[in-house]
Amino acid sequence: MRVGAVDCGTNSIRLLIAEPSADGRLRDVHREMRIVRLGQGVDATGEFAPEALARTESALSDYVDLMREHGVGGVRMVATSAARDAGNRDEFFAMTARLLGSVAPGAVAEVITGTEEAQLSFRGAVGELDAGAAPFVVVDLGGGSTELVLGTDAGVTAAFSADIGCVRIKERCLHSDPPTAAEIDAARAVVRERLAEALSVVEVGAAHTWVGVAGTFTTLAALAHRLPVYDPAAIHLSRTGFSDLLAVCADLLEMTAEQRLALGPMHEGRADVIPGGAIIVQELTRVLAERAGLGELVVSEHDILDGIALSIA
Repeated sequence: MRVGAVDCGTNSIRLLIAEPSADGRLRDVHREMRIVRLGQGVDATGEFAPEALARTESALSDYVDLMREHGVGGVRMVATSAARDAGNRDEFFAMTARLLGSVAPGAVAEVITGTEEAQLSFRGAVGELDAGAAPFVVVDLGGGSTELVLGTDAGVTAAFSADIGCVRIKERCLHSDPPTAAEIDAARAVVRERLAEALSVVEVGAAHTWVGVAGTFTTLAALAHRLPVYDPAAIHLSRTGFSDLLAVCADLLEMTAEQRLALGPMHEGRADVIPGGAIIVQELTRVLAERAGLGELVVSEHDILDGIALSIA
C-alpha cells in the first residue's frame, strides 16, 4: 500500500508519497516541499494569520490531489511547533480534516510533542547510516523549534525540543537587513539560553556523528560545497567540515536577503530567515567541537517526513 506523509512545520509543508519494500525501507514515489510560513507571527500574536492559513490550505489541497492521483491508501499528517502554539488551531485542524478525509476518512493533522517529533526525525535520518558511526546526534532545525536527539540504530536514548528556530529567531531578534551586530548578539544569547536546557538533557559529548536535517542544514551544505543549484542527490549524506560550515554561516549573516536569494541553492522562502538558522548552527558547531571533539557535519535529506511514512508503512 502506498502511503502519504505530510509534515507541516513553522516554515514549510512537505509531502512524501512512498511504497514500502520487503526490506522495510521506503521507495520514493513523489517528494515535494513548499514554503507556506504557517508560523508567521505566531510567536508575537499567539495565533495563525489568515493569509498563512490560506497558503497552507492551498498547498495541502494540491498534496491531496497528488495522493489521490498516486493511489495512496494510508495517510499521516504531523503538525509541529506552530500548531502547538497557536490559539486558533481549531481552524487549522478543521481544514486539514476536510482535505485529508477525501483520501483517508477520519484523517486529520496531529500535533505531536517535541519528543515525538525528535524520535520521528531520528528514525528518518539514520536509516541509511553505518551503525558503526553511532552514537548519532541528530539535529532537526525547523522554523519554530530545534530538536536534538541522541541514539543508535537500536533507538533513541535522549531527546529534547528547544523553543528556537530560524523563523522564531528572525521575528524575535533579527529585524535589520542584514542584521546588526547588536541583533546578532541578542539572538546568540537567546540561542545559548535555549540550547543550555537542551544540552542538560541530551549528552552530546557521547556522539560520534552529527547529522543535520531540514532546510537550513541542507542549504548550508549546498553552499559550502559550492553547488550552482540545489541538488538533493549531491547533498544527501554529504559531509561538511566545521571550518567551511562556519564560513558559510558568517557570510550569510553579512548579506542582505536579496544577496542571499541570488545564491544558486537558496530557496526564495528561506533567504530572509536563514540567518537565524545560521546562528543556531554556529552555536551547535562550537558545542559539538568542544564536548564531542567532532569536526564535520553529515547532512541527510531524510528526516521526520521519512519517519512519518515509516510509522504507517
